[in-house]
Amino acid sequence: MRTLQDRLDDLLPKIQSADFLKGHGLANQANYYIFSYDPKYEMLVRDHVRYLVHRINDDPANSQHVVECDLYEIMLKILEEKGYLEKSFAMEKKYGSGRIFEATRRTLRLTQDDDQVIEYIREHVSPGDIILITGVGKAFPLIRSHTVLNNIFKASDHSPVILFFPGAYTGQELVLFNAIQDENFYRAVPIVQD
Repeated sequence: MRTLQDRLDDLLPKIQSADFLKGHGLANQANYYIFSYDPKYEMLVRDHVRYLVHRINDDPANSQHVVECDLYEIMLKILEEKGYLEKSFAMEKKYGSGRIFEATRRTLRLTQDDDQVIEYIREHVSPGDIILITGVGKAFPLIRSHTVLNNIFKASDHSPVILFFPGAYTGQELVLFNAIQDENFYRAVPIVQD
């Protein structure tokens, strides 16, 4: 089995390869990839994602552009823009986490046609951008990774999408934190080999 560092080192060449940029994956579906990793390496992966963004975007000879979409940060920005962030803190203090959980999900309109997370991503990416989805563990359980993957086509216009997943991905099954079974997702492939 390869080390995490070996797999991280393979990301940049893979992202810059012609096959990756074609825009279609298996069976002519959108290019959805998953980079799964042991959750204990979260900080190492976050640092590497920042490196990738700067390495690709700051290279004047490179025509690619990468956009990191941190699900947790997006959720906070949406709540703040709507004036609900401080209200959410007060509500949680008064009524507990259970009540704020449902109120936040309703505000974000998750899984609806006007899903605010997907809308936010759509507004912040351009056609052809490579989308790196991070913050999966931080946003759980409010935002579920399979829900984002099932709806990202509304935002990505066939752009390549890489979900950085703190857990295991078997090619069908997402297991967050190597412990929490998520819904099955069949349209993504591992971005690099284990």
